[in-house]
Amino acid sequence: MLRPRDTPTRERTSLNGLWRFAVDTDGVGRADGWWRRPLPGRREAPVPASYNDLFPDPAIHDHVGDVWYQRMVRIPARWEGRRIVLRFDAATHRAVVWVDDTEVAAHEGGYTPFEADLTDLMRPGAEHRVTIVVDNTLSWQSIPPGYVEQTPDGPRQRYFHDFFNYAGLHRSVWLYTTPRAYIGDITVLTRLDAATGIVDYQIQAVGHGEHDVRVVLRDADGAEVTRAAGATGELTVEDVHPWRPGEGYLYHLHAELRGDGDELADAYALPVGVRTVAVEGSRFLINGEPFYFTGFGKHEDSPVRGKGHDDAFMIHDFALMEWLGGNSFRTSHYPYAEEVLEYADRHGIVVIGETAAVGLNAELGATLAEAVFSTFSEHTINTATREVHRRAIGEMIARDKNHPSVVLWSIANEPESTTTASRSYFEPLVDHARRLDPSRPLAFANFMSATPDNDVISSLFDVLMLNRYYGWYKDLGNLAAAERNLEDELNAWTRKHDKPIIMTEYGADTLTGLRTLTPTPWTEDYQADVLAMYHRVFDRVEAVVGEQIWNFADFATAPGLLRVDGNKKGVFTRDRRPKTSAWQLRERWRGRR
Repeated sequence: MLRPRDTPTRERTSLNGLWRFAVDTDGVGRADGWWRRPLPGRREAPVPASYNDLFPDPAIHDHVGDVWYQRMVRIPARWEGRRIVLRFDAATHRAVVWVDDTEVAAHEGGYTPFEADLTDLMRPGAEHRVTIVVDNTLSWQSIPPGYVEQTPDGPRQRYFHDFFNYAGLHRSVWLYTTPRAYIGDITVLTRLDAATGIVDYQIQAVGHGEHDVRVVLRDADGAEVTRAAGATGELTVEDVHPWRPGEGYLYHLHAELRGDGDELADAYALPVGVRTVAVEGSRFLINGEPFYFTGFGKHEDSPVRGKGHDDAFMIHDFALMEWLGGNSFRTSHYPYAEEVLEYADRHGIVVIGETAAVGLNAELGATLAEAVFSTFSEHTINTATREVHRRAIGEMIARDKNHPSVVLWSIANEPESTTTASRSYFEPLVDHARRLDPSRPLAFANFMSATPDNDVISSLFDVLMLNRYYGWYKDLGNLAAAERNLEDELNAWTRKHDKPIIMTEYGADTLTGLRTLTPTPWTEDYQADVLAMYHRVFDRVEAVVGEQIWNFADFATAPGLLRVDGNKKGVFTRDRRPKTSAWQLRERWRGRR
C-alpha cells in the first residue's frame, strides 16, 4: 500500500485536527445510527491522539467499547474527474467508517492503514460528513488478544501485555487523489554485486486502458542514474552508494504510467535504499558486513497524547538515541507510524519491525490479568486468531516492505513457544511471512521461561531474539548469580542453534532520584549495575550480535502492584529526562563507533 504523496498527478490533504467526539457508554450508537446526524454532546478530540488521557474522567480513561469521531469535509472543486480516497493511517483496534449515510470501510487491527475509494460518493465542491466508530475491545480472536470481564461495576478489559490499552485515531487521516488509471503498488528488492547495485522493481497498474510503465532512478541530488520500461524490471546502478547504518543514503524511483500519445497518466516517487541483509551462522550482515545492534525496545507513548503520533516527540527521541550512540530499535509491540520509519530510512537507523501479536501466552495472562487458561485451545487463541494474526503480518509487510531501515521481521513478542500447539500455530505463519518477503530474516521475541531445553519453535526462525530479566524478575538483588545464569543460558542457546542472538529486552525498573550507597533494586544505581552486568556477558559471548534495552523511556501500563504509575524500566523518564544509566550507555555505545 503506497503512502499518500503529492506528485504531478496526485494531491493530498490532511484531515488532522479537532473532530467531534462521543463516548458510546451505553453501546447504542450503532443501533441508533449515530453516523446519520451530528454526534451527541459537544465534546471534541484531537486527531492524532489517544482519547484516554485527554479528559479528567476515569470512565473515559477506562472505557471499553465504541467511541465515535466525526467531521465535515469539503472536497476541492479541482478534484473533478479524479479518483478520491479516504485513508486512516491507524484506528485502534477496529473501525467502521461512513461517508454521509453510506458505510465505506471496516478494518480489524489497530496499527496498520486502511482506505476507501469514495470517487462515486463524494462530489467535488460539496461538503460531506465523515464518521468513524473505533472499538478498543480485545478478544481471544484479536491481535493482541484479551477478554472482557463483566463486573457489577461494568465491563473491564483484561489483556496480557504490559502496556496500557490506548485507543482512538493515533495517526493521520488523509483525503487524497489519484488519476482513474493509477499506480496501485510498488515493490523493490535490492542487491549488491561489488560496487554495482541492482534494484528489482515491480509496478502494479490499476485502471482501464493500456498504459506503458516507465521508471527512472535518481540519486540524492536528483540526477538520473538509470531508467527502464515495463511493469517489472531490473535497474543497474554502477558505483552504487549503498544505504548503510548511520548513513541513510536514498535514491528515488520515479514511476510513471503513460497513455495514448505519451500522455502522463500517473506518477509516484518512492525512496529506495540499496542494501542487503543476510544471516550467516551466528552473524547478522548488512551489505555483507557484520552488524551489531545497539538501542532499545520502545513504545509509542507520551503524556496526554498516549499513542498518538507526535513529530516533536519523534524528533526528540531520535536525537536522544543519537546522543547515546544507539543505532537501532524494535517497533515493540506493533508497527509504528510510517513517519518513524521514513525518518529511520533517511538517517540510517536500523529497525526490527514487529506485529501487534503480544500476549499470546497463558503464563503472562496469569501474571498480568490474574487469569488461568490454556494459550491455544478452541475457546482461547485458535485458528480464527491465527487468521487475524496472518492478516496482521501481511499488512505490516505490505506497508513496510520498501523501507531499507527495516532489516528483520518479528512476528510475535513473548508467545508461548514450548508446546506442540505453539509449533502448530506458528509454522504456517512463518511460511506465510517467508512467501510475502523472502528478502528479510524472521524472528520472534522469546519469553524468559522458554529455554534452549524446552523451546520448540526457534528452529523455524533465522535469528534468536531473547527477552531476559536476570537481576530483576530472576536473581533479584544477586547480580553475581544473575551474571552466571545469563552466561550459562546464552552458551546453551549457542550450542543448540547456530544463529545470531539479539537481546531484545533486559533491564530493571528504576525510580528517578532514588539513590543508595549500596545498589538496591529500584535505585538508579542498581539499574546501571544490571545493565553493566549484561554488557560484560554480551562481550564474552560471540553469538550475541545486539543489545536492545527495555525500555527507551518509562511508559503507561494497566494498574498493578509492580506498576507505580507505569513501567519504570526506561533509561529516560516518560517526559524524557535521563537516568544515571543513560551516561553509562553513552560511554559504551559511542565507544563502539
